[in-house]
Amino acid sequence: MQLSRMIDLARGTGRADLVIRNCRVVNVLSGEIHEADVGIAEGVFLGFGAYDAEREYDGGGRFLLPGLVEGHIHIESTLLTPPRFAQAVAAHGTAAVVCDPHEIANVLGRAGVEYMLKSSRDLPVAIFFMFPSCVPATALEDSGARLSAVDVETFMRLYPDRMLGLAEMMNFPGVLFNDPEVLSKLAAAKGRVIDGHAPLLSGLDLNAYVLAGPRSDHECSNVSEAREKLRAGMHLMMREGSLERNMEDLLGVVNEFNGHNISIVTDDRNVLDLRENGHLDYGLRRAVALGLDPLRAVQMVSINPARYFGLSGYGAIGPGYRANCFLVDDLKDFAIHEVFLNGLTLDEHSFESGNGLPSRSSMHVGSEIDANMFVPEKGSGKIRVIGTARGQLLTDNLELEPSLEDGIPVADPARDICKLTVIERHRATGHCATGFVRGLGLSLGAIAGTVAHDSHNLIVAGMNDRDMVLAARETVRMGGGFAVVRDGNVLAALPLPVAGLMSDKGLDEMVEGVQELNRATQQLGCSYNPFMLISFLALPVIPSLKLTDRGLVDVDKFDFTGLWVES
Repeated sequence: MQLSRMIDLARGTGRADLVIRNCRVVNVLSGEIHEADVGIAEGVFLGFGAYDAEREYDGGGRFLLPGLVEGHIHIESTLLTPPRFAQAVAAHGTAAVVCDPHEIANVLGRAGVEYMLKSSRDLPVAIFFMFPSCVPATALEDSGARLSAVDVETFMRLYPDRMLGLAEMMNFPGVLFNDPEVLSKLAAAKGRVIDGHAPLLSGLDLNAYVLAGPRSDHECSNVSEAREKLRAGMHLMMREGSLERNMEDLLGVVNEFNGHNISIVTDDRNVLDLRENGHLDYGLRRAVALGLDPLRAVQMVSINPARYFGLSGYGAIGPGYRANCFLVDDLKDFAIHEVFLNGLTLDEHSFESGNGLPSRSSMHVGSEIDANMFVPEKGSGKIRVIGTARGQLLTDNLELEPSLEDGIPVADPARDICKLTVIERHRATGHCATGFVRGLGLSLGAIAGTVAHDSHNLIVAGMNDRDMVLAARETVRMGGGFAVVRDGNVLAALPLPVAGLMSDKGLDEMVEGVQELNRATQQLGCSYNPFMLISFLALPVIPSLKLTDRGLVDVDKFDFTGLWVES
């Protein structure tokens, strides 16, 4: 009956719910821009033509684009819960999102993935999921959970329409060397989409990796790498995120034949970037500014990711597609005039979710935090120091003469060297480790946070133990989040009650909170936001030196190393 009615409406019999008149359709199916009136009923496009409708909207000659489709993002990195994230990106024309809940899974395990699924259900922006493939990411740190192939099978069975496949398989050595657990996860996802994550993988090893199942990669950093992966049949995801931006280096690989196998994704997006620059619409502006044809760019954030993930009804304007679209003034700045999701304007939608916050606490530090946790080991000679560069995830393995007090290394503001401590927060193991980092720009005080990839333990950086203890305690007291301390006073704090990763506050309130943190860190001598940088200092899969709750890690050797350099 419903199909019969829709057929009649598409033929012009009866009145549509809405017609958008006088617009220029950016048609990603035919590869053209054409003038048309667009009819909509029951949240679906009827097609192009002079439809009668209950409501009319004058497009004013503007360009009508299909709703955008995000192919790879970690929502947790925005610090927003799924409903608040959806509300924020909807205003930028995003209609569907494929996310990897890898971050919250490392903290809360299955419960975290279930929270993300339930809290994003029935939102105006459709949120789909890839099941995390690497929880924990390594054996060099303590995470809050372990997910197995059985979990992969279970979630795909329970959520067949929303759990699309297996998320980025970061453990490519495990694939190449036939790790049983890795192979079992690939087998559990057989027949579904499997995303890849294999930076600089090439030659015969790339062949083996692709043969095993992964069919995309968002880690390409140069044209040669991108071309080889396209040749192997991978879907190229050009990343243009807040921290890692690869688009400019990769656009040279695009030609008239391979464009349909390329998407633009964000991977990670912080709240300041989201409000100031937007979401995928920023990727559009950036791509066109770099010389990509606007129509091709629109395809890369709409129909291309929709087809790669098998999202029928998303990513285009045409009969039977979901009525997700938005009007822009031009195809250069992509200034948005109006957004329609499921045939309704954003004012007609609700972004509230009936699912509350996770009931399980994410802070289990164990014993009371005290100064003993921040004391490094005694020794002699030089010490290993993590060397950082702003905007870079790669770190240096420096060997420097330490500043000593009673034979114990201490922070040295004159050389921009501060103390760094990671404290396990998931299972009250009491594990903690202290090292040193150069390049954060702090000259006094301390900062702490529970966003520390991938296991998200409590990470503290500071110039003195007293402030480091207070910053850590304040973060624990909040149930997770960020804190800035100076001279025994908390200058700023931003609670992240959802797994220590996200807040249910809105975009504007979170932006204000982050800006307050930035102002506070300036009082510590730092000219930029150091929280994103320290959040990667505990990630032992990115060279060269990192610190986890179990100790210093020489990533090049993929093993622990001592603070003191052996003479």
